[in-house]
Amino acid sequence: MSDALETRRTRAWLTLLRAPGLGAAAIRDLLARHGDASTALERARREAPEEARSWLAAPDSVRLAEDEAWLAEPHHHLLVCDSEDFPVLLREIGSAPAALFVIGDPALLWTAQIAVVGARSASAAGVANARAFARAFALAGNTVTSGLAEGIDGAAHAAALDAGGKTVAVLGTGIDLVYPLQHAELAARIAASGALVSEYPPGVPGHPKHFPRRNRIISGLSLGTLVVEASLKSGSLTTARYAAEQGREVFALPGSIHSPLARGCHKLIREGAKLVETAGEVLEELHGVGALLADGLRERLATTADGQDAAAARFAGDPRARDPDYAALTKALGPEPVALDELALRTGLAAASLSSMLLMLELDGLVVAENGRYARKTPTPG
Repeated sequence: MSDALETRRTRAWLTLLRAPGLGAAAIRDLLARHGDASTALERARREAPEEARSWLAAPDSVRLAEDEAWLAEPHHHLLVCDSEDFPVLLREIGSAPAALFVIGDPALLWTAQIAVVGARSASAAGVANARAFARAFALAGNTVTSGLAEGIDGAAHAAALDAGGKTVAVLGTGIDLVYPLQHAELAARIAASGALVSEYPPGVPGHPKHFPRRNRIISGLSLGTLVVEASLKSGSLTTARYAAEQGREVFALPGSIHSPLARGCHKLIREGAKLVETAGEVLEELHGVGALLADGLRERLATTADGQDAAAARFAGDPRARDPDYAALTKALGPEPVALDELALRTGLAAASLSSMLLMLELDGLVVAENGRYARKTPTPG
């Protein structure tokens, strides 16, 4: 795509995303019927609700120029739902956002993610549990995803980073804003080695309705959701409900019958969430359920125009025969199970890349995984 066409496409997307009263569902419908953002924008100027048509007819050029300037900054990205870069797991949910603004590494949205959520006013034990589970998930090669809230969310993000792992924070504000303010330093750490994500453009302030809606993105990006602590009115129950509706696994930690912060988890368990006491139980349950993620990765990496793209060339045919990263991983693997962090040391590859590669090798029957450790599968005699 030429620079001029890409600029026009980006401006069309930003105009649609800024339109008041339009919404993700309406934008996705326009794209489904009209094919691309530029055509969808022209049709929306005639078909959209009056509130949106007023903006679409005369958008604020200064505001759009500021959005474009934000996107021009290093490590700032816009992933749109009609792009092959849009995360495949999120694409599958019925209420998918039309686009995601990202600060950091957008490739993390294609890694195996586990959501860790819970109460803002968490107990000391709850915070300790969140940190322990998030650390274990990160060391097993998973990306820890949460909502940057106080309490359980913040503890999970920080623990993943402290373990040298990756984390994704989904915001309920514009991508350039941090809420709560006391998490500004944590947000900076996540932006530097993880990813901040929002469906809201820069400058959009937080609103009470935004935070429940961002929860569908947390669960939609993840293979499973763990609720650590939750009262009966906790927003974490909303995340768990979204996860169940999206066909994802829901896990909950039990607690004291006398603690209000355990009642939400107990309610989830009564409704079918899996009671877990160790991180290994979560990892074992999620073992093998990443087929959709792996299939999407294969499609994304193998499908390019004329077959000339470097990623397509690397993954065409048998990737293990052509790709030096796969060759290094194959050499590092043996019959004895090895932890992901050890594989990262042996290969020099990032844990996020290794996680995706191991997932594809596992689904191809070449690697076996057990409790976050990986080994080369021994051929069956005969």
